[in-house]
Amino acid sequence: IVPVTGLCPQAGPYGVQDSLRRGFSSVKNELLPSHPLELSEKNFQLNQDKMNFNTLRNIQGLHAPLKLQMEYRAARQIQRLPFLPSSNLALDTLRGSDDTIGFEDILNDPVQSEMMGDPHIMTEYKLGVL
Repeated sequence: IVPVTGLCPQAGPYGVQDSLRRGFSSVKNELLPSHPLELSEKNFQLNQDKMNFNTLRNIQGLHAPLKLQMEYRAARQIQRLPFLPSSNLALDTLRGSDDTIGFEDILNDPVQSEMMGDPHIMTEYKLGVL
């Protein structure tokens, strides 16, 4: 017997998607990429980091990319409360992208976000109380 939650990765405890926390599901998001470059663009930062780590390892040795990865992990853990948007300035500074203005800087305004919820529910969910 296959559990109901195993059929849908976003299913809640009763086998139904939790729309309050994850938003509405879309068939378009579950389809394959529509353009060959779409997958490459989604993984651009990951590929860029791998290339930089490889270059750093070849130039400075194994310790340099390991140290930088630990710093990245520490910078990713620094966040505001779950209902407040975080700019991830420390991570941008480590990557060297703090002085560039990109697509996400202009069109990623948290005020226009569709995922604003009740602060108490979001905090309790993050802490594991709910």
